[in-house]
Amino acid sequence: MLHKKGKSFHRECEGRVSASEYRRAISSALSQELGGAGQAAKATMRWTGASERTVKNWISGSYAPTAEYLIELMRHSDTVLAVVLELAGRNEAMTTERLRRVREELADVLGTLDAICVAEDDQTVK
Repeated sequence: MLHKKGKSFHRECEGRVSASEYRRAISSALSQELGGAGQAAKATMRWTGASERTVKNWISGSYAPTAEYLIELMRHSDTVLAVVLELAGRNEAMTTERLRRVREELADVLGTLDAICVAEDDQTVK
């Protein structure tokens, strides 16, 4: 129940991520995945539709993306997705996703190898 004079309910959150930690994590993820500031800014602008100044602020760590932009970054960047899941303490979610992708890629490689083997067998028979 709220006090008559208060309009908010305060609680302490253990392990809460600070704003500066969030800014640094996003900045690091963008720089790591996209390289130099110029390349990173252009790709990030394409992904999110944000202005150049806004994107450069994210990359420098001065500011961090709001939810709408963060969702777009996560849609396009596995590194940003991994960082957000790590900040949320949900590393196992990323592990599951990585395993699913590795399994799909492995199935594609095995399919290609099977096709090559069949082609070689056909040539050997002739």
